[in-house]
Amino acid sequence: MAVWPKDTSFEAFRERWTLEGEPLWRSVFEMHKDKMQIKNANVAITNLEKIFTATFQLANNKGFQAMSLRDLSKETGISMGGLYAYIGSKEDLASVIEGVQRKYIDQVIGGLSEEILEPVDCLRAIIFGEIYMMEIMSPWYYFCFMELKGLPKEQQQFALNVELRFEETLMDTISKGVKAGQFTCEKPELLASQVTAQLQQWHLKHWKFKLRKVKTEEYAQFVFDSLMTCLGAQSPLSEASARLKQSA
Repeated sequence: MAVWPKDTSFEAFRERWTLEGEPLWRSVFEMHKDKMQIKNANVAITNLEKIFTATFQLANNKGFQAMSLRDLSKETGISMGGLYAYIGSKEDLASVIEGVQRKYIDQVIGGLSEEILEPVDCLRAIIFGEIYMMEIMSPWYYFCFMELKGLPKEQQQFALNVELRFEETLMDTISKGVKAGQFTCEKPELLASQVTAQLQQWHLKHWKFKLRKVKTEEYAQFVFDSLMTCLGAQSPLSEASARLKQSA
Protein backbone atom coordinates (compact mmCIF):
# COMPACT_ATOMS: atom_id res chain seq x y z
CA MET A 1 0.00 0.00 0.00
CA ALA A 2 1.34 3.43 -0.99
CA VAL A 3 2.14 5.94 1.74
CA TRP A 4 2.75 9.68 1.69
CA PRO A 5 4.00 11.25 -0.56
CA LYS A 6 3.14 8.65 -3.21
CA ASP A 7 -0.34 8.52 -1.72
CA THR A 8 -1.45 12.16 -1.53
CA SER A 9 -4.72 11.61 0.31
CA PHE A 10 -5.39 13.62 3.47
CA GLU A 11 -5.46 10.36 5.42
CA ALA A 12 -1.99 9.36 4.20
CA PHE A 13 -0.67 12.84 5.04
CA ARG A 14 -2.02 12.69 8.59
CA GLU A 15 -0.48 9.25 9.08
CA ARG A 16 2.92 10.65 8.07
CA TRP A 17 2.77 14.07 9.77
CA THR A 18 1.30 15.09 13.13
CA LEU A 19 0.92 18.87 13.08
CA GLU A 20 -1.56 19.39 15.89
CA GLY A 21 -2.35 18.40 19.45
CA GLU A 22 0.25 17.43 22.05
CA PRO A 23 3.08 16.74 19.54
CA LEU A 24 2.72 20.26 18.11
CA TRP A 25 2.77 21.97 21.50
CA ARG A 26 5.70 19.88 22.61
CA SER A 27 7.50 21.09 19.51
CA VAL A 28 6.64 24.69 20.44
CA PHE A 29 8.09 24.06 23.90
CA GLU A 30 11.33 22.64 22.46
CA MET A 31 11.77 25.67 20.21
CA HIS A 32 11.11 28.18 22.96
CA LYS A 33 12.32 26.51 26.17
CA ASP A 34 15.62 28.41 26.35
CA LYS A 35 13.66 31.65 26.80
CA MET A 36 11.20 30.23 29.33
CA GLN A 37 11.38 29.93 33.08
CA ILE A 38 9.26 26.76 32.97
CA LYS A 39 11.53 23.86 32.01
CA ASN A 40 9.15 20.94 32.52
CA ALA A 41 7.48 20.17 29.18
CA ASN A 42 4.53 18.37 30.75
CA VAL A 43 3.74 21.44 32.82
CA ALA A 44 4.38 23.94 30.04
CA ILE A 45 2.53 22.57 27.03
CA THR A 46 -0.98 23.09 28.44
CA ASN A 47 -0.35 26.77 29.09
CA LEU A 48 1.51 27.22 25.80
CA GLU A 49 -1.58 25.98 23.98
CA LYS A 50 -3.71 28.49 25.92
CA ILE A 51 -1.29 31.34 25.21
CA PHE A 52 -0.92 30.79 21.48
CA THR A 53 -4.58 29.93 20.87
CA ALA A 54 -5.58 33.15 22.66
CA THR A 55 -2.96 35.10 20.67
CA PHE A 56 -4.52 33.93 17.40
CA GLN A 57 -8.00 34.87 18.61
CA LEU A 58 -6.96 38.32 19.80
CA ALA A 59 -4.94 38.99 16.63
CA ASN A 60 -7.97 38.12 14.52
CA ASN A 61 -10.31 40.28 16.60
CA LYS A 62 -8.24 43.41 17.20
CA GLY A 63 -4.90 42.92 15.44
CA PHE A 64 -1.62 41.75 16.93
CA GLN A 65 -0.18 45.26 17.18
CA ALA A 66 -3.18 46.46 19.19
CA MET A 67 -3.12 43.41 21.46
CA SER A 68 -1.42 43.78 24.84
CA LEU A 69 -0.05 41.17 27.19
CA ARG A 70 -2.72 42.30 29.64
CA ASP A 71 -5.32 41.35 27.02
CA LEU A 72 -3.60 38.00 26.72
CA SER A 73 -3.62 37.52 30.48
CA LYS A 74 -7.35 38.21 30.61
CA GLU A 75 -8.09 35.89 27.68
CA THR A 76 -6.05 32.97 29.02
CA GLY A 77 -6.78 33.38 32.72
CA ILE A 78 -3.03 33.31 33.36
CA SER A 79 -1.65 36.08 35.57
CA MET A 80 0.83 38.60 34.17
CA GLY A 81 3.55 37.01 36.30
CA GLY A 82 2.56 33.62 34.97
CA LEU A 83 2.73 34.86 31.37
CA TYR A 84 6.24 36.23 31.89
CA ALA A 85 7.33 32.75 32.92
CA TYR A 86 6.53 31.68 29.35
CA ILE A 87 7.09 34.77 27.22
CA GLY A 88 9.14 37.88 27.65
CA SER A 89 7.34 40.02 25.07
CA LYS A 90 4.96 40.06 22.14
CA GLU A 91 8.01 39.77 19.89
CA ASP A 92 8.73 36.39 21.50
CA LEU A 93 5.22 35.25 20.57
CA ALA A 94 5.60 36.37 16.96
CA SER A 95 9.04 34.80 16.72
CA VAL A 96 7.80 31.40 17.86
CA ILE A 97 4.76 31.50 15.58
CA GLU A 98 6.89 32.31 12.56
CA GLY A 99 9.49 29.73 13.60
CA VAL A 100 6.95 26.92 14.01
CA GLN A 101 5.45 27.56 10.58
CA ARG A 102 8.92 27.73 9.01
CA LYS A 103 10.02 24.51 10.70
CA TYR A 104 7.12 22.44 9.41
CA ILE A 105 7.19 23.86 5.88
CA ASP A 106 10.90 23.01 5.69
CA GLN A 107 10.26 19.51 7.01
CA VAL A 108 7.18 18.62 4.97
CA ILE A 109 7.82 20.45 1.69
CA GLY A 110 11.60 20.69 1.85
CA GLY A 111 11.80 17.00 2.76
CA LEU A 112 10.24 16.01 -0.58
CA SER A 113 13.64 16.54 -2.21
CA GLU A 114 14.83 13.41 -0.39
CA GLU A 115 12.04 11.32 -1.91
CA ILE A 116 12.42 9.48 -5.21
CA LEU A 117 9.62 11.14 -7.15
CA GLU A 118 9.04 12.05 -10.76
CA PRO A 119 8.57 15.83 -11.26
CA VAL A 120 4.81 15.47 -11.75
CA ASP A 121 4.47 13.43 -8.55
CA CYS A 122 6.65 15.88 -6.64
CA LEU A 123 4.53 18.83 -7.77
CA ARG A 124 1.41 16.98 -6.71
CA ALA A 125 2.88 16.29 -3.25
CA ILE A 126 4.01 19.92 -2.89
CA ILE A 127 0.54 21.27 -3.67
CA PHE A 128 -1.42 18.73 -1.67
CA GLY A 129 1.05 18.89 1.23
CA GLU A 130 0.87 22.68 1.45
CA ILE A 131 -2.93 22.68 1.31
CA TYR A 132 -3.09 20.05 4.05
CA MET A 133 -0.71 22.06 6.23
CA MET A 134 -2.80 25.18 5.70
CA GLU A 135 -5.90 23.24 6.69
CA ILE A 136 -4.38 21.82 9.87
CA MET A 137 -2.31 24.85 10.88
CA SER A 138 -4.63 27.55 9.58
CA PRO A 139 -4.14 30.02 12.51
CA TRP A 140 -0.34 29.87 12.14
CA TYR A 141 -0.46 30.57 8.40
CA TYR A 142 -3.04 33.31 8.75
CA PHE A 143 -1.06 35.06 11.47
CA CYS A 144 2.22 34.98 9.52
CA PHE A 145 0.53 36.39 6.43
CA MET A 146 -1.69 39.02 8.02
CA GLU A 147 0.64 40.22 10.78
CA LEU A 148 3.86 40.19 8.74
CA LYS A 149 3.99 43.98 8.40
CA GLY A 150 3.96 44.45 12.16
CA LEU A 151 6.78 42.04 12.92
CA PRO A 152 10.37 43.19 13.53
CA LYS A 153 12.43 43.44 10.32
CA GLU A 154 14.40 40.27 11.03
CA GLN A 155 11.24 38.24 11.55
CA GLN A 156 9.68 39.79 8.45
CA GLN A 157 12.65 38.57 6.44
CA PHE A 158 12.41 35.07 7.93
CA ALA A 159 8.76 34.89 6.88
CA LEU A 160 9.52 36.22 3.40
CA ASN A 161 12.31 33.68 3.02
CA VAL A 162 9.86 30.85 3.76
CA GLU A 163 7.72 31.89 0.79
CA LEU A 164 10.76 32.35 -1.43
CA ARG A 165 12.09 28.88 -0.56
CA PHE A 166 8.68 27.39 -1.26
CA GLU A 167 8.61 29.00 -4.70
CA GLU A 168 12.17 27.87 -5.36
CA THR A 169 11.09 24.29 -4.63
CA LEU A 170 8.30 24.68 -7.19
CA MET A 171 10.65 26.27 -9.74
CA ASP A 172 13.30 23.58 -9.32
CA THR A 173 10.73 20.82 -9.77
CA ILE A 174 9.21 22.50 -12.83
CA SER A 175 12.68 22.95 -14.33
CA LYS A 176 13.47 19.26 -13.81
CA GLY A 177 10.28 18.35 -15.63
CA VAL A 178 11.15 20.70 -18.49
CA LYS A 179 14.63 19.16 -18.82
CA ALA A 180 13.07 15.69 -18.83
CA GLY A 181 10.74 16.72 -21.64
CA GLN A 182 7.65 16.30 -19.44
CA PHE A 183 6.71 19.98 -19.16
CA THR A 184 6.74 23.14 -21.26
CA CYS A 185 7.36 26.35 -19.36
CA GLU A 186 9.20 29.54 -20.32
CA LYS A 187 8.86 31.36 -16.99
CA PRO A 188 8.92 28.95 -14.02
CA GLU A 189 9.32 31.85 -11.58
CA LEU A 190 6.03 33.45 -12.64
CA LEU A 191 4.19 30.14 -12.66
CA ALA A 192 5.51 29.35 -9.18
CA SER A 193 4.25 32.73 -7.93
CA GLN A 194 0.85 32.05 -9.46
CA VAL A 195 0.59 28.66 -7.75
CA THR A 196 1.65 30.19 -4.42
CA ALA A 197 -1.11 32.80 -4.71
CA GLN A 198 -3.68 30.08 -5.46
CA LEU A 199 -2.58 28.13 -2.42
CA GLN A 200 -2.70 31.18 -0.15
CA GLN A 201 -6.35 31.64 -1.04
CA TRP A 202 -7.13 28.47 0.91
CA HIS A 203 -6.34 30.05 4.28
CA LEU A 204 -7.02 33.70 3.42
CA LYS A 205 -10.47 33.11 1.88
CA HIS A 206 -11.42 29.82 3.47
CA TRP A 207 -14.91 31.13 4.32
CA LYS A 208 -15.64 31.39 0.60
CA PHE A 209 -14.69 27.79 -0.14
CA LYS A 210 -16.65 26.62 2.90
CA LEU A 211 -19.68 28.54 1.65
CA ARG A 212 -19.37 26.85 -1.74
CA LYS A 213 -18.74 23.46 -0.10
CA VAL A 214 -15.36 23.00 -1.75
CA LYS A 215 -13.48 20.19 -0.02
CA THR A 216 -9.79 20.28 0.85
CA GLU A 217 -8.65 17.61 -1.58
CA GLU A 218 -10.95 18.99 -4.26
CA TYR A 219 -9.24 22.38 -4.12
CA ALA A 220 -5.77 20.83 -4.06
CA GLN A 221 -6.69 18.78 -7.12
CA PHE A 222 -7.96 21.89 -8.90
CA VAL A 223 -4.70 23.78 -8.28
CA PHE A 224 -2.70 20.75 -9.42
CA ASP A 225 -4.79 20.27 -12.57
CA SER A 226 -4.45 24.00 -13.38
CA LEU A 227 -0.69 23.73 -13.01
CA MET A 228 -0.55 20.68 -15.26
CA THR A 229 -2.52 22.58 -17.90
CA CYS A 230 -0.07 25.49 -17.74
CA LEU A 231 2.81 23.02 -18.11
CA GLY A 232 1.22 21.32 -21.11
CA ALA A 233 0.85 18.07 -19.18
CA GLN A 234 -2.14 16.03 -18.09
CA SER A 235 -2.57 15.13 -14.46
CA PRO A 236 -2.49 11.39 -13.68
CA LEU A 237 -5.86 11.65 -11.94
CA SER A 238 -7.39 13.32 -14.98
CA GLU A 239 -6.17 10.43 -17.13
CA ALA A 240 -7.74 7.95 -14.73
CA SER A 241 -11.01 9.88 -14.79
CA ALA A 242 -10.97 9.87 -18.58
CA ARG A 243 -10.53 6.09 -18.68
CA LEU A 244 -13.43 5.66 -16.26
CA LYS A 245 -15.66 7.81 -18.45
CA GLN A 246 -14.71 5.80 -21.55
CA SER A 247 -15.55 2.52 -19.83
CA ALA A 248 -18.87 3.81 -18.45
